[in-house]
Amino acid sequence: MPAATDRLSDWLRGTLSMLWREILKFGIIGAVAFVIDVGTMNLLRHTVLADKPTTAKVVSASVATVFSWLGNRQWTFRHRRNRAAHHEFSLFVVTNLVALVIGAGAIVVSHYGLRQESLLADNIANVIGIGLGTLFRFWAYRKFVFAKELEPASDKNSANTAGSAPTNSSRP
Repeated sequence: MPAATDRLSDWLRGTLSMLWREILKFGIIGAVAFVIDVGTMNLLRHTVLADKPTTAKVVSASVATVFSWLGNRQWTFRHRRNRAAHHEFSLFVVTNLVALVIGAGAIVVSHYGLRQESLLADNIANVIGIGLGTLFRFWAYRKFVFAKELEPASDKNSANTAGSAPTNSSRP
């Protein structure tokens, strides 16, 4: 029975290690996408979309989404890719459209529902919406977009590779 306990312990340690690495990478990509999103929204609000905060949000989130897909596909979840790029991108876009509705919804509620029409209020609502959308995205990316089932480590390598993804040099 101790061997089974050791294998379970190694698997759990490897799985948690991989999850934390994914969270860290997702956070880094997300932080850069956040700067792109907030920066673009504010640029648009100060220039061509001064009176259209929701439109500015849709445009800024779209730019951030393209960056996020590339970063998450090539770095965060590269070990989970199992679909053709166009199919994966379609799922990614649908996931981000739901997150966009969450983010834009926060601005709509604040700006139009609560009549908090200042740029500061729009930015606070934007940050809240991004936070809620981020929680949804991490879950959905792992569940649907980059949903490859990872293979368990072999018994002889379980201590060194538990939870790590197999390499595949034939990826596109």
